[in-house]
Amino acid sequence: MYSNTHPVNVLKFCPRCGSAHFQATCNRSFKCEDCSFNYYVNSSAAVAVLLFNDKGELLLTRRAVEPHIGKLDLPGGFIDPGETAEQAAIREIQEELGIQVHSLRYFGSFPNEYVYSGFSVYTIDLAFFAQTENLHQMTASDDVSSFEFHKLQDVDPEEMPSISMYNIIKELISREGTY
Repeated sequence: MYSNTHPVNVLKFCPRCGSAHFQATCNRSFKCEDCSFNYYVNSSAAVAVLLFNDKGELLLTRRAVEPHIGKLDLPGGFIDPGETAEQAAIREIQEELGIQVHSLRYFGSFPNEYVYSGFSVYTIDLAFFAQTENLHQMTASDDVSSFEFHKLQDVDPEEMPSISMYNIIKELISREGTY
């Protein structure tokens, strides 16, 4: 019924007391029979940044690390605790490409299942349009091995690591000329 990476198949012990009596009560919650600790599987927040060059091509990066090493991706990542989505978008672009962005504008949210270390982390990926004057100064670093620009229609879904990233591109195509 559930994938082998779904939390009901991975979480076996209570994170508070270590008891093996840590039971799934449904597909997104657990309760420890010994200490009454309740755990809920909720979505983690992440950002994706949409940068276009003057030819209207979208900036995509190549993943330098697992999962999905070598696949195309949108620049971005997880939002740190205490950080806004906008702060995370600015930080991630600085970390991954070494440039400053401005004029962030919200595009939409897209659910995802991110499998990391054999565990499904459910995310809500918040996409933002951004602008920069520094595209020519980009350098790949952090978890990015390289970057490239693509026409939206030419992005191969098989090259995308996650359904949310591909759905962001599909939505961009459907709204083309209106954003």
